[in-house]
Amino acid sequence: MQTKSKYIIVCLLVTFITTLTSYGTLYAQDDNFVVVLDAGHGGKDPGAMKNGYKEKKIALDVVLKLGKTLEEIDDIKVIYTRKTDKFIELWRRADIANKADADLFISIHCNSVNNSKPFGTETWVLGEKNTTRNFEVAKRENEVIFLEDNYEENYEGFNPSSPESTIAIGIEQEVYIEQSITLAGKIENNFVNKAKRKSRGLKQHSLLVIRNTYMPSILVELGFISNKKEGAFLNSKPGQSKMSNALKDAILDYKKELDQNVGTHILGEDLESPSIEVEEPKIIEDVIFKVQIAASKNDLAPKSYNFKGLSDISKNKVGDRYRYYYGNTLDYTKAQELKEEAKAKGYSTSFIVAYKDGKQIDVSDALKSASN
Repeated sequence: MQTKSKYIIVCLLVTFITTLTSYGTLYAQDDNFVVVLDAGHGGKDPGAMKNGYKEKKIALDVVLKLGKTLEEIDDIKVIYTRKTDKFIELWRRADIANKADADLFISIHCNSVNNSKPFGTETWVLGEKNTTRNFEVAKRENEVIFLEDNYEENYEGFNPSSPESTIAIGIEQEVYIEQSITLAGKIENNFVNKAKRKSRGLKQHSLLVIRNTYMPSILVELGFISNKKEGAFLNSKPGQSKMSNALKDAILDYKKELDQNVGTHILGEDLESPSIEVEEPKIIEDVIFKVQIAASKNDLAPKSYNFKGLSDISKNKVGDRYRYYYGNTLDYTKAQELKEEAKAKGYSTSFIVAYKDGKQIDVSDALKSASN
């Protein structure tokens, strides 16, 4: 009876796989690259208002243009924190991204100062660099919480006016800083090279809207609406198209790099792609497989409470960064299972690494040596 049941299950599995493969090379159904787009401010929170321009409107216009172009790509799913002139609490914006198990969170804003001369783009990631300028930006963006009901309860006594509050970083986001910096760099390069804007560079501080997300997250300042010329550019349809296209290309470049390093296809030659079929153990003597889940400049204790409940964590310092790994096995099949466990916990960019004689080697070389 058990044999007959297994036969039926195998037949059903083969039928399912055949249906999938008839479409050629596909992404797994649940492997869409999820991008959460956050138009800053909204509703009763107008954001900056200078020279007749409103930050909340420009941010929303750019987000909608960006989202429309991304939605045209088959394996990208776009989620918006708002699509209308609506007030959304900061904590809820992060919550939307976390519940969606997003791969990226991008919050769009405009800059403004009392001086009309400054202009240029800035992209912010989480960090503790507490310069006077950085603190003032963080304070301005974080003070939105005072418009929220029960903000003291929602933010556990967080005080935007306190430098001590704004430099604190949650462990959950700490492990994504390196990836956030990578994306931020691509965005600023595109603003310069494709949109022909001045870049004021990558900035770091503790901004509430990105502090509580569990994925690579950035906040983009498109430019200064306090500068009449730049404000007019950002408020124009051509200007908004240039900025949204620069953002789109940076996101696609980041995703392409991620796909090459990690692999998400069901079919094809990617050695790290998980197989639908149940595989036998693939033991490779003298090779240790681990799953790299994060990298950070901060030295975190390899404890489960620092890594969303994952145990068997190890770390290795390479240059000025610590790399964190989950698992330790001779079985490549087991390593694939560990990678999926890590991704299920929220480490969406996890990938398998291989070590031989204490030195890291290419996974492909390890697998080739086993087949010879």
